[in-house]
Amino acid sequence: MTIDLRSDTVTKPSDEMLQAMMAAEVGDDVFGEDPTILMLENKIAKYFGKEAALFCPSGTMTNQIAIRINTQPQDEIICDQTSHIYNYEGGGAAYNSMVSMKLLCGDLGRFTANDVKENINPDDIHYARTSMIALENTVNKGGGSVFPLDVIKDIAKVAVEKKLKMHLDGARVFNALVKTGEKPVDHGKCFHTMSVCFSKGLGAPVGSALLGSKEAIARAKRVRKVLGGGMRQAGYLAAACIYALENNVQRLKDDHRRANQLANMFEDKMYVENIISAGTNIVIVSIAKDKSVSDLLNAWKKKGLLAVPFGPNDIRLVTHLNFTDDMLQKVTEVLA
Repeated sequence: MTIDLRSDTVTKPSDEMLQAMMAAEVGDDVFGEDPTILMLENKIAKYFGKEAALFCPSGTMTNQIAIRINTQPQDEIICDQTSHIYNYEGGGAAYNSMVSMKLLCGDLGRFTANDVKENINPDDIHYARTSMIALENTVNKGGGSVFPLDVIKDIAKVAVEKKLKMHLDGARVFNALVKTGEKPVDHGKCFHTMSVCFSKGLGAPVGSALLGSKEAIARAKRVRKVLGGGMRQAGYLAAACIYALENNVQRLKDDHRRANQLANMFEDKMYVENIISAGTNIVIVSIAKDKSVSDLLNAWKKKGLLAVPFGPNDIRLVTHLNFTDDMLQKVTEVLA
């Protein structure tokens, strides 16, 4: 038995999801004629209380499109130093939009309205123009930490006051919503644009959506085209996302429970110096500096457990819908 905890992106479609995909009605989405994609875009926009949505192959693309339509060259984005758009998108903000980033040192990737106020550049030609605030929820490098809604609302007030755009990298926003029980529309009210992913905790094979106003999504569609993101009969993929949205949201609680149990397994391990697990589906284990991350990962791999390095002394493990209670018990044996 191989237990793959490298990411929640490693899941494969269930038989029921495959059936939904094969039954999908499709058309040419570049012409706006794929009915299943249109159904998904309408459904997810309504879910978060936004006017429109755009289906894209990946969360990186939706984030990059959002940056492009919310900024101008020489602008600056306020985000945390752990953020995905800074660390894991290949320098796309600079390459695609010619903008820089003001990096904050938050609490597990979360920052406050005061942090934002203190880092808005003055109206001076020597400085980049602050134009956008980007939040990530949950925070990947924060061990799945969750931005409290009241904090998001306070930051959104600053954005309105200072005329800044607000963007959410919601790669795991469904994990956050299940954890807190908050309403999706309450989050939607705080952001000009939102990126939400179907291929992580929800288990679809491909797909993210960018949400916003009708005007923003019209401009986003032009950017998607130039990035090569225009797809044709992609309704088969959209059908998987619809199935995931309708069937796999509330079951995220199981991933959270197993992640908590997984984190507890490391409490008595002598080689572990710190554990970050914020109550969703990510566990980050920091090992002693005199130990080797690669040696430990190789030892686990020989016993059938896969995880990824997440820094010089860190290892990340992510629970997902293909990780079962039986596998959790097997992890206990591997770590022993």
